Amino acid sequence: MTSFVVQRNGQAATAEELAPLAFAGYAHFTAMQVRGGQIRGLDLHLERLRSASKELFDQALPDDRVRSYLRTAVEAGPADLSLTATVYSPAGEFTVAGADAEPEVLVRTGPAASGPQGPLALATVAYERVLPAVKHVGEVAKTYFLRQAAGQGFDDAAFVDRRGRLSEGSIWNLAFWDGTAVVWPDAEMLGGTTMGIVRRQLDRLGVPQRVQEVTLADLPALAGGVVMNSWTPGVAVHRIGSVSLPEAPNFLELLHQAYQAEPLTSP
Repeated sequence: MTSFVVQRNGQAATAEELAPLAFAGYAHFTAMQVRGGQIRGLDLHLERLRSASKELFDQALPDDRVRSYLRTAVEAGPADLSLTATVYSPAGEFTVAGADAEPEVLVRTGPAASGPQGPLALATVAYERVLPAVKHVGEVAKTYFLRQAAGQGFDDAAFVDRRGRLSEGSIWNLAFWDGTAVVWPDAEMLGGTTMGIVRRQLDRLGVPQRVQEVTLADLPALAGGVVMNSWTPGVAVHRIGSVSLPEAPNFLELLHQAYQAEPLTSP
């Protein structure tokens, strides 16, 4: 029998083990979609966990051990599922973890997801995440600004930094199209694994790409925009703040084509 699981270090997690984590917020994670028991961009997920662990805990678990925890969870569930791997220190919050406080891994699986249909309208919010390069937990601002945006009639929020640059969405990376090339915003942000997959596959396909600062004033000159995350390589965005973006079905198709070109890997 297969089922969705919550596992700690490859074993079923108990309520006693989970209780302190329910009230903690010093951890990092990666989220992925599993299809046919395999994962796209597994190397990017492992690199994310490795680099974030070194940043937060001054050490990282070996990749083969992390893969074994992922594999145990995947094998316990259906062929298609969502998986979140969270790395935390048993020393907990508000402590100076010693070298012997080796990080531990909590893995949770659930139903497969593919994201919203779109197109989306994004409210603009002046906000910069702490440790933007780390996918860490306890970010109340992301849900808060999503709820604020929904209350204003938008679907979600896009963040603008102190220099007026668009950086990312609440749980999304942003990407734009100028008619011939993909434009990635230049700002402090979390580099998404789906973003990494798409970028390297666009390179393989010979599609021009560039990184540049993008402000609200730059949007009228662009030919389309999307958001992407572990759910999907592209959901169309038709408005950011008060600025409309044109439909760009070819751009959307190109991003999905690039994502599908990434090989699936068993954990």
